[in-house]
Amino acid sequence: MSATLTLLNDLIKRASVTPKDEGCQDVLAERLAKLGFKEERLNFADTQNIWLRRGTAKPLFTFLGHTDVVPPGPLDAWVSPPFEPTIRDGKLYGRGAADMKGGIACFVTALERFIGQHPNHQGSIAVMLTSDEEGIATHGVVKVVEVLEQRQEKIDWCLVGEPSSDKKMGDVIRVGRRGSLCAKLTIIGIQGHVAYPELADNPIHTFAPALKELTEEVWDNGNEFFPSTSLQVSNFNAGTGAENIIPGTAEIQFNLRFSTELDEATIKQRTHAILNKYGFDYELQWRLSGQPFLTGPGSLIDATHAAIKSVTGFETKDDTGGGTSDGRFIAPTGAQVIELGPLNESIHKINEHVGVEDLEILSAIYEQILVNLLA
Repeated sequence: MSATLTLLNDLIKRASVTPKDEGCQDVLAERLAKLGFKEERLNFADTQNIWLRRGTAKPLFTFLGHTDVVPPGPLDAWVSPPFEPTIRDGKLYGRGAADMKGGIACFVTALERFIGQHPNHQGSIAVMLTSDEEGIATHGVVKVVEVLEQRQEKIDWCLVGEPSSDKKMGDVIRVGRRGSLCAKLTIIGIQGHVAYPELADNPIHTFAPALKELTEEVWDNGNEFFPSTSLQVSNFNAGTGAENIIPGTAEIQFNLRFSTELDEATIKQRTHAILNKYGFDYELQWRLSGQPFLTGPGSLIDATHAAIKSVTGFETKDDTGGGTSDGRFIAPTGAQVIELGPLNESIHKINEHVGVEDLEILSAIYEQILVNLLA
C-alpha cells in the first residue's frame, strides 16, 4: 500500500464530522514535524485550526485544507461503512475520501518527497488546516487569516486541495469562485381561520408575486470568467400544520451565488426594491459567506499548468464553477489562489470515493508544482 493511501486510510477512520477533527491534525502535525515544520495551534471556539510552516523566507507557498467532513447520512445506504475505508474496483470508499482528506494525504506525501529531494528549497512552505469548512466557517480559516494579517505574515501562493477535477484527475483547476450571499426573509401577516380570510393576512399569498419576480430577475449576464448570478430558494416554511389555519408568518431562506459583475450592496438594494413594491411587512437578515475572487495569470497558474502537463500529458482547464471554498478568505490578502484536487463526482454523496491511482497522480502533480516554484 502506498504512503498516500496508508495515510488517507488513517484519516478516513477518524469520524471528523464538522466541526470535529478527531485527531487528524495531530497525525498530520507529527508527520510534518519530521520534515521541519513548526506547529502553531490557532483554535477558536469548537474549531481546531493548525498552521504548520517550514522556513521564514519569501515567497510563501501554502497548502490549504480541512479535516472535517459532512455527516455520512443513512448508514444502511452505504455499501461499506463510511468510516471504514474500503477499496472496491480501484476506488477507495469512505466519507472524506474526495472531500477532502484525499487532497490532504497527497499534500503530505508530495511534501515528503519534495523536501527529501530539495531540503534547501527556496522560500517557505506552510500547511493550513481547519475543522470548520463544512460548517458555517466562522471559526476556521477566516480566524487564522486574521491572525496572519495582524502579524503581517503574507501568503504568496495558496493551493486549496478541494476536489476540482471533473472527468479525470487534473483536467480542471479552479482559479476563482463566485460570491455567496445568504438571506433569511420573514413575511409578517395575520393568523386566522381559513373560513374568514377577510380577518387575516396570508403571508404566503402576499409574498407569492415577489417570489416570482425575485426568481425571474436577471441579476447580471456574467462575464468571461463567471456565469451569471443565480438566486435559489433553499427553504420555505409557514403554517402550524393544521389545515384550517392561515399562517401568521412565512420564513424563506435563499442564496445568491454572484459574479464579479455585482457586489453585496447592489444585491441588497435590488432585493429590497423588489420586496418593497408589494407592500407587505417583512424582516430580512443577510449573511455574506464570501466575496467572489479571481486569480489572474501568474506564476502559480503557470506552474500548475506545467505540472499537470508534465505528469498527465494533457492540458488543464481554468474554471470558476462550483460552490465556495476557504480560498475566499485567502484571496483578499493578495495571494494567488487556486483549487486543485480529486474528482468531485461523489462529494457529499452516499458512497463517496476517490480513485486509488488518482491519488498517486495528484500527489505527483503537487510535488511538481513545488519543484516548479521553489526548487
